[in-house]
Amino acid sequence: MLTDSESERQTIKVGKVPNENGVAKRWFRLVFRSIKAHPIPHIIGISAGNVFSLVVVGFTIVLGRVTDRVIIPGLDEGGVEGRTILGGFVAIVIVGLLRGFSVMLRRFFNFTAVEKTKQTWRLGIIDRLLDAPRAHYWSRSTGELLARVDTDVETATSVLMPLAFSVSVISLILVSLISLLIIHPLFFVVALLLFPVLALLQRFFVRAVETPARKAQALIGEVSEIAHESLDGIMVVKTIGRQQQELDRLNEKSQLLREERLKIGWHRAVFSPLLYHLPNLGILVLLMVGALLVDNGAATVGDTVQSMALFMILTLPVQILGFMFQEMPRSVVAMDRIDEIFSIDTVQYAEEGKVEKPVDVIFDKVGFSYPTENEDHLEQTVLENFSEKIIEGESVALVGSTGSGKSTLVMLMSGLIEPTSGNITLGNANVSELGPDFVSSHIATVFQETFLFALSLRENLTLGENVSDPDIYSALKIASAYDFVSELPHGIETIVGERGVTLSGGQRQRIAIARALLRKPSVLVLDDSTSAVDPKVEAEILQNIKTKTNCSLLVIAHRLATIRLAERVIFIDDGKVSASGSHDELLKIDDYANLVSAYEDIKL
Repeated sequence: MLTDSESERQTIKVGKVPNENGVAKRWFRLVFRSIKAHPIPHIIGISAGNVFSLVVVGFTIVLGRVTDRVIIPGLDEGGVEGRTILGGFVAIVIVGLLRGFSVMLRRFFNFTAVEKTKQTWRLGIIDRLLDAPRAHYWSRSTGELLARVDTDVETATSVLMPLAFSVSVISLILVSLISLLIIHPLFFVVALLLFPVLALLQRFFVRAVETPARKAQALIGEVSEIAHESLDGIMVVKTIGRQQQELDRLNEKSQLLREERLKIGWHRAVFSPLLYHLPNLGILVLLMVGALLVDNGAATVGDTVQSMALFMILTLPVQILGFMFQEMPRSVVAMDRIDEIFSIDTVQYAEEGKVEKPVDVIFDKVGFSYPTENEDHLEQTVLENFSEKIIEGESVALVGSTGSGKSTLVMLMSGLIEPTSGNITLGNANVSELGPDFVSSHIATVFQETFLFALSLRENLTLGENVSDPDIYSALKIASAYDFVSELPHGIETIVGERGVTLSGGQRQRIAIARALLRKPSVLVLDDSTSAVDPKVEAEILQNIKTKTNCSLLVIAHRLATIRLAERVIFIDDGKVSASGSHDELLKIDDYANLVSAYEDIKL
């Protein structure tokens, strides 16, 4: 548990996999993590791949024997016995069936392993992001985070798709080398010269591609970020005529992404033909060597056919192996980016907590500073030595100018961020030790910017909890939302669209207040969450909350009518409590009087 102010600072520690470890080592770690997470499908898939290797080599042996005992003798006048032909046919059929069955097992279980790994990593990223300190989101856009969950996971696991086949290729090469050595040492020498050349080419390719692959993955996040911002802020883009500027931004980053991917494509264009055609070159060499050996009586035609068949069969697997090596740099780079998310430090909170009555909220010398990139000022102090107490059942208005620390205080109170100094207690419990999940069962916060899911009103209100209709309607009435909800086509079953687009701003705010009331909180915090509501309706909502609920009420207020409804006003100025008392008492303070006068633009 974090206790002192230094350890409680919400800084982001992004762990990065050191590049000097090399692509191969990082790839092995990536593969090992996937196998460790889902060992059974991986093991079955890889085992089936190895069976495939043995069967393939067995097929070439059968092919060689059929050539020597069926095809070559069949050219003579004496012919071949039917039993021999039937035996060759049965052997080929059996080998073919075994090969097909092993391919089926390999593909099914390898695909299962890859999809399970994707699921595990995606859930892990989402889980880590949900548990990450709020400070993490100050430096990362939604588009970038979406790229980590989607594109990076797809890219990281792309190298796993050919994994079982690639492992089988390695065993296939080993078994093939042994088989060629048994046939004739010269055949073995041809293969021994070919495969190291392939390995060297793969190594050069991997080194050449890693840097542009890393840049491309980063640029994917930037392109996603711009696209997400442009679409999310489409109303702003259209109303201020910024379409061309957004297109230019997207085009600039897309062009950079195109350049990096073209670099990767150029390297592939150079290396791929060499990688793919080397086995075919080996077949030609084997044909010439085999012809000489057959002519000298050192090998049979069947031996030569068997050796050439091995190389022909190896052509596709080697290409698949080449694909895996080509994907390797992109995959490890994507895994590095995923690991940045996994390495975010999260705060561990108490699994259980108990808030005793009375549920007072006490701010004890609370301070908070945001980290900045300014070299002269590493931190921006927002709150300093803030001390106040909100008594259970009390209604309090928090008043202050823009940037005075009101919203930061609300986030601290809700457990979304932790103070850099001082403590906030809820009843007898420290909010920082309870964490936002537990705090939310006692403190319900409604922000000015209301978020509704593209679901029905009922689902937006209950959020999966089992809540009765009478409780839902009661909360809607307190929030002055019952009348307009009743007039909707399907009532509380009406789908509200993405972010509640089918509702007005004031309607969305009232739904959010009703949703908070359904939690039956001890403290209700309204962070300017009635700004889009008519003043008369706002007064009605606040009066309902005061008379029909037992919760304490903290309102960040800008309207004079709202401030007057509160039993007490806390005037915050420059992150400190400037004064506390009734509205009439605070009017004697010039700064306060000028501020509320400016809010209403009237003379008090």
